[in-house]
Amino acid sequence: MKVKICGMRRKEDILYANILKPDYIGFIFAEGFKRQISYDLAYELKNMLDKDIKAVGVYINQPMEYIIEAVDKKIIDMIQLHGNESDEYIKELKEKVDVPIINVYRISEYADYVLYDGKNPGSGEVFDYKDIDIKKPFFIAGGINIDNVFEFKKLSAYCIDTSSGVEVNGFKDFSKMEEFIRRVRLWVI
Repeated sequence: MKVKICGMRRKEDILYANILKPDYIGFIFAEGFKRQISYDLAYELKNMLDKDIKAVGVYINQPMEYIIEAVDKKIIDMIQLHGNESDEYIKELKEKVDVPIINVYRISEYADYVLYDGKNPGSGEVFDYKDIDIKKPFFIAGGINIDNVFEFKKLSAYCIDTSSGVEVNGFKDFSKMEEFIRRVRLWVI
């Protein structure tokens, strides 16, 4: 089972990731979120990131050209579409970039993965996973933390994704990140 730590925005966050080796980290480019960062900062952080860890760019209903720019500049290795982007949008984007695409909530024939998340992304609200219809490899997020990660592991997701679940006072915490990754990888359920 893979691990994604989303909402990376400081050099310390990347240093923690390089030590702890999650499979993915996430940069928030969607507007209006407290963890949103610029492409300039993301580029700097990506250049610090261990080459074995993939960077995911998170977008909500943003212009395709903006997303393509991040791929072309090698800021991200994957795209996460967290809005209500249509299948046509995803198909066109897939034709223009050669990186995997994660699509939130609904299964698109063009996206590589689906992401199940809470109603308010980044809020720490726990996702109600009872309605999951598993047809593709999926990421799961939404209020997942050290205390409840074992419950989510039972779903056999491709990847468990957290952000606020490994923070203290709004910032990534090394000890919480370490324990979260350990709990995801230690037990096979």
